[in-house]
Amino acid sequence: MRNYFAFLAGGLFGAGLFISGMTDTRKVQGWLDIFGNWDPTLAFVMGGAIIPMAIAWRVAAKRRFALTGDAMPPPPEPKLGRNLVMGSVLFGMGWGLVGLCPGPAIASLSYGGVEGLVFLAAMVAGMSAMPSLRAWLDRPAAAQ
Repeated sequence: MRNYFAFLAGGLFGAGLFISGMTDTRKVQGWLDIFGNWDPTLAFVMGGAIIPMAIAWRVAAKRRFALTGDAMPPPPEPKLGRNLVMGSVLFGMGWGLVGLCPGPAIASLSYGGVEGLVFLAAMVAGMSAMPSLRAWLDRPAAAQ
């Protein structure tokens, strides 16, 4: 049941990305080009996602079990730290340079081309390297 819901949610998300044009890198880069040819349509896509998600979070906060029968996970720690800032900066840099993030990158494979495959390979390489990098960043500093 869990895999069914994951497949359904992923397919719905991918279809939404495709229909809204968010798999088009020019659309995303146009959103970020505030001093040039700015394209505000991403704001409507974000609003269309944020509003129902806010409602879903309120409903989920009152539930003890998910639709699949699993226990609801605890809410995340609302703490702003180095890891969140570094991850956000890296995500934003990749998104701004290429115009893709993980969801649209996977959705764009259906029609993509070499560029989409290169981005996906780089994304998978970064995700694979992250555990080692994380261990290196989190190790205690050597005493001087």
